[in-house]
Amino acid sequence: MFFCHEANPISVFSLTIFVNLQLLLVTEVFIFKFMTNLKKILLFIFLISACYGRASFILLPMDESTQQNHLKAYGVTFWCLTKDYKASWLLNYRGGSFLLPDVQEIRKECQIRGVSFEILSNDEEEDIVNQIASPSQNMETVVLEKAPKIAVYTPKGKMPWDDAVTLVLTYAEIPFTAIYDEEVLSDQLVLYDWVHLHHEDFTGQYGKFFGSYKNVPWYIEQKKEAEILAQKLGFSKVSQEKGAVAKKIRDFVIGGGFMFAMCSATDSFDIALAADGVDICEPMFDGDASDPNYQSKIDYTNSFAFKDFILERKPEKYEFSDIDMTEVRRLPMEKDYFSLMEFSAKWDPIPSMLCQNHTQIVKGFMGQTTSFNSNVVKSNVLVMGTCELNGEARYIHGEKGKGMFTFYGGHDPEDYQHQVGDPTTVLDLHPNSPGYRLILNNVLFPAAKKRKQKT
Repeated sequence: MFFCHEANPISVFSLTIFVNLQLLLVTEVFIFKFMTNLKKILLFIFLISACYGRASFILLPMDESTQQNHLKAYGVTFWCLTKDYKASWLLNYRGGSFLLPDVQEIRKECQIRGVSFEILSNDEEEDIVNQIASPSQNMETVVLEKAPKIAVYTPKGKMPWDDAVTLVLTYAEIPFTAIYDEEVLSDQLVLYDWVHLHHEDFTGQYGKFFGSYKNVPWYIEQKKEAEILAQKLGFSKVSQEKGAVAKKIRDFVIGGGFMFAMCSATDSFDIALAADGVDICEPMFDGDASDPNYQSKIDYTNSFAFKDFILERKPEKYEFSDIDMTEVRRLPMEKDYFSLMEFSAKWDPIPSMLCQNHTQIVKGFMGQTTSFNSNVVKSNVLVMGTCELNGEARYIHGEKGKGMFTFYGGHDPEDYQHQVGDPTTVLDLHPNSPGYRLILNNVLFPAAKKRKQKT
């Protein structure tokens, strides 16, 4: 027999309430602990994010004592721009240093290329920026926006060592495209931001090599190749074809392009423009006589940099005009130096960029066009490098239309007197070359955020 007592309804109700209250309390405790832990987690994530958001920086120092490879430092900076990383050029700060974000692949790239770098904290970077911004300091921060597209005007088949610019671009691992007459005359220059003129003769006189090399096979072959190319492009003379090329390059600059020329490409380019429509070539160059009294027909308003120059009439003489100082300068090699001008980084950032270096005194070097007669440099052209002993201009810059040009005298900054057939310069032996740095300044400065020059 079983006995059971009837349950009290009040007791059951009370028990139910008690259990529910307990469950509610447990739930509230759980929620409270969960929310507390969640806040901790979120705070941790925020702090981590903030740390990553305030990333440190990489400094590529460009002073003389710290940087082991100045030339390749430009290549690293250029590479960063191609990867859409932000970069700044710190004008006059430790030789014109570069400031990059601290990213692992940039560190790795520096290590691979042998470029010295320093890691900066946010506070250290801020201190440097504030120092540069101070009105008492001749320094400036220039933001580099985009890697310029580079073209090198050079004949087909030429090797990198035939020209200092292609040599240093190759060494610094800065990409470029080789172009020549066909590309220029078909308006392909519009694809590029910056063009370098190879050691070239735009007058149609084949470099004035006639006197010394007229019977040498390479001279005969190059002359033949030039004549074939001119005919292919629809010109009866090489001088006419080269003149047309010069005018296309002129239009490229006027339209907003940047042009950099060295050695004989400097004065021969200007001469070709000034002699447009005038035959200045003797019969051994183009098969007919030159125009009578052609000197009086030269139009100096057409040239970029030079005025009132006198052309060299003798075909056997290795010289175009009195623009070049090679034959009249009397400087022994041990005293051949030129000084870079100092500009206000805050007021004149463009010439300041072009003159960035770890030294103000640069070893001179010769070429077919070694330096420029200061008496024939136009007044609106800026002289950025001069030889103090004879007053010659070595490094000049100017504006034409919406674009800019720079002329740099000499052939190879680390080969004092480069001769035909000389071996190539090994830049691994000259990683800190001040002369080559000037070339790379010109390569990089079109990347800078544009700002109106003050003076």
